[in-house]
Amino acid sequence: MSYSSIQLPENYNCVETFIDSHIEEGRGDRIAIYYKDKVYTYEDLYKNVNKVGNFLKKLGIERENRVLLMVPDSPELVFSFFGAMKIAAVPIPVNTRLTPQLYAYMLNDSRAKAVMVHKDLLDSFKVIEKELKFLKYKIIVGGEEQGYLSFQELLDSASPELTPEETHKDEMAFWLYTSGSTGAPKGVVHLHHDLIHISDLYAKNVLKVVPEDVSLSVSKIFHAYGLGNSIAFPFRFGASTVLISEVPKPDLMLKAIDEYKVTLFYGVPTFYASCLAMDKIEEKYSLKSLRLCVSAGEPLPAIIYKKWLEKFNVEILDGIGSTEVLHIYLSNFPNKVKPGSLGFPVPGYEVKIVDEEGNTIEKENEVGILWVKGESTTPYFWNKHEKTKKQCIGEWFNTDDLFYKDSDGYYWYYGRSDDAFKYKGEWVVPVEIENVIIEHPSVLENAVIGVKDTDGLTKPMAMIVLKESHEPSEELAEEIKSFVRTKLPGYKVPYWIRFVKELPKTATGKIQRYKLRQEMEKEKK
Repeated sequence: MSYSSIQLPENYNCVETFIDSHIEEGRGDRIAIYYKDKVYTYEDLYKNVNKVGNFLKKLGIERENRVLLMVPDSPELVFSFFGAMKIAAVPIPVNTRLTPQLYAYMLNDSRAKAVMVHKDLLDSFKVIEKELKFLKYKIIVGGEEQGYLSFQELLDSASPELTPEETHKDEMAFWLYTSGSTGAPKGVVHLHHDLIHISDLYAKNVLKVVPEDVSLSVSKIFHAYGLGNSIAFPFRFGASTVLISEVPKPDLMLKAIDEYKVTLFYGVPTFYASCLAMDKIEEKYSLKSLRLCVSAGEPLPAIIYKKWLEKFNVEILDGIGSTEVLHIYLSNFPNKVKPGSLGFPVPGYEVKIVDEEGNTIEKENEVGILWVKGESTTPYFWNKHEKTKKQCIGEWFNTDDLFYKDSDGYYWYYGRSDDAFKYKGEWVVPVEIENVIIEHPSVLENAVIGVKDTDGLTKPMAMIVLKESHEPSEELAEEIKSFVRTKLPGYKVPYWIRFVKELPKTATGKIQRYKLRQEMEKEKK
């Protein structure tokens, strides 16, 4: 499928594709959502989306008004997301585990006119109420509170019939805030044509989603990866989704796979590693319903892929996407996986590896910065002009990720350009060392950063989380160093090893190496 092969009319509201079409084409009685002990059909989904759109209109929410959604994965979040877009408003689902200060930043940065707050987040919201400059409507979800409009009461009183607002295919549809793996969150603008592009390019071409599929995602809807996994892909093809509002711990998610007979499971490397570290996991849960697993967020180490395949006989398709491109644009394909690689460009996307001047690198195995081109890419970052200029370069998006391509055409991740550092005059890229350390039988997860010694020289430090059956010791640290030395040149062997209980991560499982660097800088002062 070529770069511009998906043709849409000029006037296009994506809610008509993802919600309304199922009613028009007679699929209203199919199950759209499994949530706790409830089931919602596509007709239920359609009516509730319309109700949310109607009550937002009645409140005075207009075209392009932002509506911030502080709501965990749930039917209410889905109704609100599509209901806002149906009236040409702009929903912004956000992480439900942030600090009050970050919520204040997002509300003011987006100039949101309305906010939906789940009752469990009310305390965090009340702390910042007086700081909010543009907010007019406060809606509580899952409960009642004086001074707040009740989501349930608004829903009950609204009409289930709503004509979609006429929107342009290139009109602002929704925002997502970046997960903060490299600093403060940034508002990423997405358009009405973006959801159908990720669905018809990745979900259709790579996963081959069909109405009989049941999806479950570790990543939540507020993140681009989870948004595609949990609602865009199943709703595009009339399939079903399982929503879980709780923290996605292995036991909870594996039980859900078994209970709902999930066919498509979307995880992250740390989740798969945690599952594999569990004792006799294959005896406790049946994963026989799975036909494919997907991984994104961080590169999947080859050893995790191999162990998962050996234990459950199902492939994990590792891929890479971003909030800015909305979903995966490089992916392994079924029966064509090269463990450790990130596969090939998803049909409909183009990629190229460039040097620091932007010149294309044609040579095999030569590292450069990956640029991607595709119709789902953000047109700009909200109120971040310099950031937009740096990364949105004509039709291309500069990912700031280092990659190389092998002789078979597979693409290999080589780390973030801002994570790399020089040691003994050679470039050191954390992910290469991390992929070796994770192979040691004592290691659950790890992160490598560059730390300056007393002479001001930057050297590699490995932060390691051990499996429960292992205890930190100097002997173990030396054993891990020796293990790395057998596989990598000496300058890539960690100079220091520090055992830690956990690593700082984004809500989607990306390790925040910049926070580790900040912690080390504080220690020196």
